[in-house]
Amino acid sequence: EVQLQASGGGLVQPGGSLHLSCAASGLTFDEYVISWFRQAPGKEREGVSCITSKGDRTYYADSVKDRFTVSGDNASKMAYLQMDKLKPEDTGVYYCAAGMLSLIDTYMNYWGKGTQVTVSS
Repeated sequence: EVQLQASGGGLVQPGGSLHLSCAASGLTFDEYVISWFRQAPGKEREGVSCITSKGDRTYYADSVKDRFTVSGDNASKMAYLQMDKLKPEDTGVYYCAAGMLSLIDTYMNYWGKGTQVTVSS
C-alpha cells in the first residue's frame, strides 16, 4: 500500500519559517517525482514545488520562488519543503504527492494526507 504523509505544519507569524516533511512508503521512490501542493479555504488546490528523486531538478510556483526550498532524500524516501518568509497568503493545507514532473494535480498518482499551515499574527 502506497502511503505519503506530510507533517510539520503549524501556526507561525508572518515572516517566520516552517519545515515540512513528507514520508513515503510502499512505492519505488526513484520512479516518481515528489510534489507539494496546497489548498487554501475556498480556493483551488495549487502546485507549490516539486523535485525529482535524484534531486537534480526542482520547480517552484512563482508565488513561492526565493522563499521556499524543496529537497529530498532518496535513501530514506523523504521529501522536505523549507518555507521561509511566510506570508498570510501561504496559509492552507499542504499535501505531498507522487507522480510526474508537474505542478498540475491531475498528473499525480498518489496523495498523502495534508498538514495545516497557518500564517497569522
